[in-house]
Formats: sequence, C-alpha cells, structure tokens
Amino acid sequence: MNKNVWLLALCQALLMSGNIVLISVNGLIGQQLSPSDTWVTLPVSSQFVGLMLATIPASLIMAKIGRKNGFILGNIIGIFGAFLCVYSLTQSQFWLFCFSTLLLGVGIGFGTLYRFAAIEVSAPESKDKAISLSMVGGVLAAILGPNLAIASQHWLPGTNFSGAFLGIAGLYILSLVVLQFIGLPPAPSADGQPNQNSASHIIRAPGYAIAVFSAVVAYAVMNLLMTVTPIAMHKHGFHFEQAAIVIEWHVLGMFLPSFFTGSIIGRIGTRKTIFIGALMFIACILVNLNGVSEWHFRIALVLLGVGWNFMFIGATSELTKTYLPQDKPKAQAINEFSVFGCVTITALMAGYLEVSLGWQTLNLVMLPFVCLVPVIMFLFSRTPKKAEA
Repeated sequence: MNKNVWLLALCQALLMSGNIVLISVNGLIGQQLSPSDTWVTLPVSSQFVGLMLATIPASLIMAKIGRKNGFILGNIIGIFGAFLCVYSLTQSQFWLFCFSTLLLGVGIGFGTLYRFAAIEVSAPESKDKAISLSMVGGVLAAILGPNLAIASQHWLPGTNFSGAFLGIAGLYILSLVVLQFIGLPPAPSADGQPNQNSASHIIRAPGYAIAVFSAVVAYAVMNLLMTVTPIAMHKHGFHFEQAAIVIEWHVLGMFLPSFFTGSIIGRIGTRKTIFIGALMFIACILVNLNGVSEWHFRIALVLLGVGWNFMFIGATSELTKTYLPQDKPKAQAINEFSVFGCVTITALMAGYLEVSLGWQTLNLVMLPFVCLVPVIMFLFSRTPKKAEA
C-alpha cells in the first residue's frame, strides 16, 4: 500500500484521538455545567450537529477545491473550535461551550472523508484494503486519546478538562503538517465531465440504500452506547480513569481489526462481513444486559467496537460499488448526511434516554434496530451493480 494511504491513516488517527478526548470529557463537562440533567449530553450532541451540518458541504466543497484544501479547511475550523472550548470553560459558559463543540464537529465532518480519499490514491484492486487501512490509525488513537484525556486534566489550573482542548488543538495542528506530505488528486475540471445524476436516481441504485442503512445503524447504535457508557459507569460508582480505560478498549476494538478487515471482505464479501458485525452488536447488548461490573463494560464495548468496524467498513465498501464516478460527491454526501444525521439524533437523545430508561433498558431498545440489518440484507439480497446513467 502506498505512503499516501498510511499518511491518511495518520491524519485519521489524529482526528480520532481528538474524538476520543471529546467523548471522554464532554459528558462529564455537561454534568458540571448543564442547567439540568436533560442537557448533560448537549455538548456531545452539538458536536454531532456540527458534523451533520458539515457532511454535505464538505463533500461538495472538496469537489470544487480538492481533497487536500478541504481537509486543511476542516482542521483550521477544528483548531478555532478547540481554543474557543478552552475560553468557554474558563468562563464556565455552558452554551458557548456547546457552540464551540459544534465547531469541532464541523471540522470532524470534513475529516470523515479521509476514508474516501484513501480509495482515490489506491489502485482499484486495493480499494477494500485502502478503506480498511485508512482506519488503522484508530489503533494509535485508542492509546493516545484516553491517555491525553487523563494527562490533560490539570494542564490549566482551576478549570477541569479545559487542558484537553489544548491537546485537541495540538492534534489538529499536527494533522495540518502531515497533510503537506500527502499527494492527493486535484479537483477535477468541470469541462468534459458527464452530467451528475439526481439524488433520487443515486438512492434507487441497487445496493445503495442497503449500504447506507447498514452504516447508519452501525454508527448510530455504537455512538449512543459509547456516549452514555461513561455516564452509566459514573452512576454505578466508577471513576473517570476507569471509564477512560473502558473507552480505550472500545476504540481498540473499533480500529485494531482494520489490519485485516479488508482481507476478510475480499474473502467473504461485504454483506457477510456486515452480518458478522451485527452479531457482535447483539453480543454486546447481551453482555450489557447481564451485569454492570467493570469487566461487563469492557467486554461489551470491545464487542461494540469490533462490530462497528465490520459493519461500517463493510458498508463503506458496499457503497462504493453503487455509484458512477461523476456521482461520487453527491453519493458520498447523501451517505455522510444520513449516517451522521442519525448519529446526531442519538446524541441528542442520549441524556434523556439514559435518565428516563436506564442503562440496561436502553440496551434492550437498541436490539431491534441491530436485528433489522441482517433481515433487510436477506430480503434485498441482490448483488449490487454500478448504477446506470
């Protein structure tokens, strides 16, 4: 695999490290600053609102100015958001902090496209491995993110967790440096390009809706359970450091399989890979229903992470088979908006659901959504083909 894929994986690692820090501290910051328990997860929700709002513009902007310039723009927005987070925490301004995490989400929205950029710098026969390896950087993130969250707690005296956002700004600045060494194709000229098909045409392409739905369930369910885990652990008497380690195990589960997920897809196909991921989600929920010890949380979140890896990478690979080259920006934008729109909804509902339902009932509610994925894949089992103009 060429160096550009590995450098994109490093950028993904830096992005994910920041995400892990956000997940580790945002819920606890919400508990300290929010005016009521209902708004505890609003900082996390704001992050995903920003991500959702960025998905369609990010893809279309990159189609105009190129991938590299788009990624640079996203990192600059993220740096500004991180410094604004520091200021809002020093002033104990909850609503300004939520706006700041929204800006961080916008920056992350640009970064979600790293995996598609990896496809564009790889040979066609290496596409599945490129998607998978672009996510390998999450292994570094699994170690760096939680430890950065723990180490940065007291970087700025008198303000809990504000040092974490200095760390996030540093990660984004480093990503800007790495981007200078990546050779990404420029934005294609509009001259001589075939006309893009309509959004409805893209959505009706064989296999497209199944791929999007699988990615939506994988990310939305994973995000909801991951977001409320530190809060649930805190309510059951665990310390912040214990919750951070559980998140570290979870993120290792999310990204460590990326070393071989591409090869698994090449051997058994995308849909069987997605099906295996769904089984792991079900196993995670069953473990969560069985107890609330630290080892229950650890094992469940590892299963959740590995299940996400299989489902999300499989869905991404499936998606790339369903659209024509000229429809790439629009097809990717629709997918990203669908995925992170639903992720945003789950983030907005997380605090309310955890308070009103409780940890184990919340897990039980997620079970039917996970089971829908293999059912729909079975009902619509046609092999996807490239959409016809």
